[in-house]
Amino acid sequence: MFYRKNVGAGERWGRLLGGALIVACSLTLVGLTPLGIALALSGVVTALTGLVGYCPMCALAGRAPVEGPK
Repeated sequence: MFYRKNVGAGERWGRLLGGALIVACSLTLVGLTPLGIALALSGVVTALTGLVGYCPMCALAGRAPVEGPK
């Protein structure tokens, strides 16, 4: 892999759920306006960081990689 995971298992589930909720709420409450689409895209990025287990902004802030099971 080209990266080391820096998001733990619990946070990964939270990011997946939160990203899905952001997408659902932005498209239902704001609609297909430019603001709604931008909010939905931010939800997709949030869910993808949970799915992959790597957050570039966390790495930029200096967050240490997560150790795997031993």
